[in-house]
Amino acid sequence: MHPLNTVKGAIVAGAILAVVIGILLTAWSGLATGIHPIRIDRWLHIISGVTWIGLLYYFNLVQTPGLAAAAADKGGPGGAGISKYIAPRALLWFRWGAVATWVTGALYLFYGYGFDSHIGFERAIMLQAGFRTIGVGAWLGTIMLFNVWVFIWPNQKKILGIVPATDDEKAAARKIAGRASRINFILSIPMLMCMGGQSHGLPF
Repeated sequence: MHPLNTVKGAIVAGAILAVVIGILLTAWSGLATGIHPIRIDRWLHIISGVTWIGLLYYFNLVQTPGLAAAAADKGGPGGAGISKYIAPRALLWFRWGAVATWVTGALYLFYGYGFDSHIGFERAIMLQAGFRTIGVGAWLGTIMLFNVWVFIWPNQKKILGIVPATDDEKAAARKIAGRASRINFILSIPMLMCMGGQSHGLPF
């Protein structure tokens, strides 16, 4: 499991390095070293979110236009390799990254704002003062998660041949999955603004 030769090795090495750096920074600051579940949850929320949104951007900025160009290039190699080997793996990380992002975000709202109960979660979901920015971000993320599991993934299974579908069904599935993915791409831009804006202020 060499960290430079396998994905699993790289993930493990990165996590160990992050823990070591965290311990060193804590000691350097003169604080007691200990396990802080909320800080770990926030860290996992960020990593999951980068995975999810990074793949969303890859699909919208790279893969979808690339496959369209491959389809238009009648003498070219086509997009079969992407559809067979890349897309299924990317969609695996994409859909479970979405779940992990939402779950860790919900946990952070429950416990990460200095409360011992679900007050922060309720205030965010109800868009109450002091929690409106993160609340809007959470609602946008929830809509995006819904789109992933209800529209994108079921239709991608038809497109990729994971479930049987006729050519007409595949064409309809491409349209639905493409639109849901593009909607998520659009929603991600204000969602990320709200996520960062809760702690660091909106950009305007």
